[in-house]
Amino acid sequence: MTTLKIGDKAPDFEAKDHLGNTIKLTDYSGKKLVLFFYPKASTPGCTMEACNLRDNYQTFLAKGYDVLGVSADSAKRQQNWINKYNLPFPLLADEDKIVINAFGIWGPKKFMGRTYDGIHRTTFVIDEKGIIEDVIAKVKTKAHTAQILT
Repeated sequence: MTTLKIGDKAPDFEAKDHLGNTIKLTDYSGKKLVLFFYPKASTPGCTMEACNLRDNYQTFLAKGYDVLGVSADSAKRQQNWINKYNLPFPLLADEDKIVINAFGIWGPKKFMGRTYDGIHRTTFVIDEKGIIEDVIAKVKTKAHTAQILT
């Protein structure tokens, strides 16, 4: 779905997180960033993915990575999800789809014979200089950490 590829400069972005704080790509300068896009907070697949990242969060930090999630959910829905599953990383409430569209992961999807527009579950690994190191389009929700760190 996305046209971004390894070696491209990550689109600069600015959006509000679940607490209303403004988060920008430049906040992560000098750090590696795991930027994961997911369709909807509190759904089974997204929860498996987020909990897998949560359970390995200290490993990410130890290897110099920060983790940031993005969906079009409201800040309230994101906060409820964080509270329910003790997610340790910020989640952007990109209701206007500015970040989602910048990374090109919004588009037609099919589910049970129905076509609709939505977020394509995709993770971008961005290096310290804002360059995309990896694009994971076929996310394995239960084993996502292994996909990222190998």
